[in-house]
Order: sequence, then structure tokens, then C-alpha cells
Amino acid sequence: MFTPQGPSLRELAVQALSSVEHGYDLLAPKFDETPFRTPGPILEAVEAALSSLGPFVHGLDLCCGTGAGMEVLREVCREGVTGVDISAGMLAVGRRRLGGPGNGPGSGAPRVSWVRGDALALPFAPVFDVAVSFGAFGHFLPEQLPRLFSEVRSVLRPGGRFAFPLPAPAPPSSPWYWAALGFDAAMRVRNALWRPPFVMYYRPFRLGVVRDELERAGFEVESYALPEFGRRTDGSPRCRMVVATRTG
Repeated sequence: MFTPQGPSLRELAVQALSSVEHGYDLLAPKFDETPFRTPGPILEAVEAALSSLGPFVHGLDLCCGTGAGMEVLREVCREGVTGVDISAGMLAVGRRRLGGPGNGPGSGAPRVSWVRGDALALPFAPVFDVAVSFGAFGHFLPEQLPRLFSEVRSVLRPGGRFAFPLPAPAPPSSPWYWAALGFDAAMRVRNALWRPPFVMYYRPFRLGVVRDELERAGFEVESYALPEFGRRTDGSPRCRMVVATRTG
């Protein structure tokens, strides 16, 4: 799961005992060598699905990390893409990988910007046509979703879209089901005994809950099967792209 260039067990332990912000600052230099980075096939599938809905003008990568989603946005946005993240360390790595404001109009690629900010208090006006997020929702407690989705809506233009992949939950027969259950249980114990908390839970972010909260926040919600990942035995997609469109 980890490459030889990835973090050591000791480094992961130090990160897990830190706050979310400081933990990712520590992990940033080796983050792309871990399984926590969104896999390439998911990025490629979302890019293909978004391409059929675009092109877009300005895009936002919410909780962008080192910029995996920024690479998707650069392919579907014409003028500018912005990444926002609470971790200065992750932003620094992303900026080194993908560049900064200098590669704007005239270079043949959309302008790239990196902003340090809190997803629960986004520092933008409603200027984006599309927002994406990859692998970040486990860092938000269920009671924070209304505020999170309200913030996303506030930075989208009317008709703007908020899109993200959502894998189907693993069935109890899968070892991934028990791995996620065990991880979440361990994290709850850790947060009950240690401060500051490190919020990362895999299981609460489910399609039904997400759809209801997005609709309450003022979105119309659709989902698209990502055919690259096939279907489960009951016929449902193994992975979807949720697309929430700002109304009004």
C-alpha cells in the first residue's frame, strides 16, 4: 500500500496524534506516496464524466491537498482553477507540482491558484462554475455537512455544479467493510482520549444522507454511474459521481 518513499510507521503515528491541519503539514512531503491520494482511475473517470457536462470557466478544488483534483479541473476549465486547503504544507507541495498564478492566460492552460482556507468558511465570492472534492469528506462530522454544503453553494454561480465521486459502501462480506469499521472505531477511541482531535471517519458519508443535506442546502442532486468500475451483484454502481447543481 505504501511505496518505499512513503512515510514510516513512526511518521504516521505522529501524524495521527496531531490535529488535522498539522498532521497533513507533516505528511505533505510524502503524501503522494501513500494510498490516501485519490487513485488515478477515479480521477480519470470523474474527468471523463465532467467533460460531458462542461466545459466550465472557473473551477474550485475543495480540500485540494497536493492537487490531484486540480489536474482534473485543468482539463475541463477554460480560464482558471483554484485549490483551497487548510494545510499550508499540502498547498506547498501542490504548488511545486502544478505551478502557481504565473501559468495563466496566454500559456494555453487555465490559471492556477492556491489558497489556504477553511472549507467551513470559504473566502470566495460566487465566481465558480464547478467545484469538486476528492477524498476529503471523512474530515467532516455529520453535523457539519449542512454548513459545508452551504459554503460550497455560496461560492458557486447560479447553475454551478458541485461534483464528487462516491464509492458504494463495502458489503459485510468484504474485508474493506471490517477495515473501515475498525478504523472508525479506533479513531473514536483516539479522539475520546487525546487532544487535539483528528477527524477522519470513512463510514458516515452515505448517498442517502448526502442527497438530503445537499437538497436542504439548495441544490438539485443527480448521480451518474461511473462505468469504469462496474456494478455490484445487486446491479447498483460500484462508484458514482454525485452532481449537485445550485438552484436560484
